[in-house]
Amino acid sequence: MPRPLVVTPHLSLSELEEQFRLCQDSVEKIHWQAIMLLVQGRRTAEVAEICGYKPDWVRRLIRRYNKHGPDGLRDRRQDNGRSCLLSDDQLAELYDAVLHGEPPGGGLWTGPKVACWMSEKLSRRISPQTAWDYLKRMGMSKQTPRPRHVRASASLQDEFKKNSVAVWQ
Repeated sequence: MPRPLVVTPHLSLSELEEQFRLCQDSVEKIHWQAIMLLVQGRRTAEVAEICGYKPDWVRRLIRRYNKHGPDGLRDRRQDNGRSCLLSDDQLAELYDAVLHGEPPGGGLWTGPKVACWMSEKLSRRISPQTAWDYLKRMGMSKQTPRPRHVRASASLQDEFKKNSVAVWQ
């Protein structure tokens, strides 16, 4: 029979209950509940069933709490991604380049063109999708002019505009 894991007493039971009540994050709240139930003397399998976790996850949670204390119980999913590729200065430079600068090769700024720009700045290959994500993060959207009809006549369009005002008034 495996020996039960012991919870390191970083906080008293009343402090654990207080943290549980004050916690706003739902995932972190369940972590506090699990540790609180374990300190109260419940078995790992019972705590896992109450919290909706597997017993292995409860054991991991105990080890994290024992090692890191209360910080080990926070929901770590928000910061499990990569850090930002561009620094704040580089991001401001990109924003300025997109608004006021000419993209390499001319035309409009696109994901591949921003990827080329970022690749030069970072000295490594950046995918067009990543570059497009940066454009979206900066609040940019796909802006393309409406296509002109091949046989469109500017003089006929002006004449139509002049005559249509009288009809609509």
